[in-house]
Amino acid sequence: MSTFYFIAFLSIFFSILVISAKNPVHSILYLILTFFTFTIHYILLNAQFLAIVNFIVYMGAILVLFLYTLMLINLNKESEPVKPFMIKIAGVFGGGILAVAIASSLKLVATSNPVVLQNPDLGLVKNLGKVLFNEFLLPFEVSSVLLLSAMVGAVLLATKDPKTT
Repeated sequence: MSTFYFIAFLSIFFSILVISAKNPVHSILYLILTFFTFTIHYILLNAQFLAIVNFIVYMGAILVLFLYTLMLINLNKESEPVKPFMIKIAGVFGGGILAVAIASSLKLVATSNPVVLQNPDLGLVKNLGKVLFNEFLLPFEVSSVLLLSAMVGAVLLATKDPKTT
């Protein structure tokens, strides 16, 4: 249980660093660390599939894409537009609402009991594969055919027609 609290502290700490970092590249790197702590949480909750998907999709693809995009864009202080006063007031108002929501959720956490899973094998990849390929085989195959036809359509739309050029 102490591992959970330590990883939760790291998750909150890195997420605060995401929003408080002055450099956008550092902010993205802190976001990668935040998602890594989420992956550890999924492993602690025995949800290996979600941990793998979080690690591959978010950390491996989306955030690296964000990082490369930010590194390619030249962000200077001179090119940053001046924010109007009303946007600053809206930010303070939104932050106040967030603080009230966090305070009310902490009050609920103090009075609630921890959730205990009835089935310890709930998030295993083996069980997901059994359900996916036994009970939901037809919808899985139909979705794969739909994705294949969308990919073929995208390739056909992207290629130029030799008759028109």
